[in-house]
Amino acid sequence: MTSKSVVDTLQNRVSIRSFQDKPIPDETLNLILETARRSPTSSNMQSYSLIVVKNPETKKRLAVLAKNQDYVETCPVFIAFCADLYRLEQACALHGVDMKRSLESTLVSSIDAALVGQSTQTLAESLGLGVVMIGAMRNHPKEVADLLKLPEGVYVVYGMCLGWAEPESVPPQKPRLPQKLVVHEESYQTEGLTDAIQTYDRDLAQ
Repeated sequence: MTSKSVVDTLQNRVSIRSFQDKPIPDETLNLILETARRSPTSSNMQSYSLIVVKNPETKKRLAVLAKNQDYVETCPVFIAFCADLYRLEQACALHGVDMKRSLESTLVSSIDAALVGQSTQTLAESLGLGVVMIGAMRNHPKEVADLLKLPEGVYVVYGMCLGWAEPESVPPQKPRLPQKLVVHEESYQTEGLTDAIQTYDRDLAQ
């Protein structure tokens, strides 16, 4: 199995919303997920869980909950990246510790889920798969949690569609904000902010 370099993968990435009717081999998916689990995690708590969905009916219902984004239904594999405080609480209980939920624990578990998701995306794209992230999984969090049978303390941070892109439907890359707007030397810089945003708006519109 050949893969693109990390630099090439990230510099050329686009969101894919049209997929071929072609399955992802189990060994490819397992390689992606197993490797992504090596992502950084706060204090080694690993406070995330991944729900891999292939069932057509489940994907169809998730698509409706995601504001009728049909690619959630048509992608071969959908993954829900979840913050998971439930498992962390169970682990603490085994050691006689009462874990109290807080803004910090919620933030940490959400970041853990985001980090493993980013690794998953980069790995998948490096192997030739197309990917799009689905933030609309947060539109109806309770309904999504009920559908995926999430225990209390587990919630979907975002979803991800994976599959082989339809070649004719691959979109052009959108421009990104110029580096000087998002990378600051030593302290936050505001000089030229308005002009740079207006220039970017024109580029994006084109």
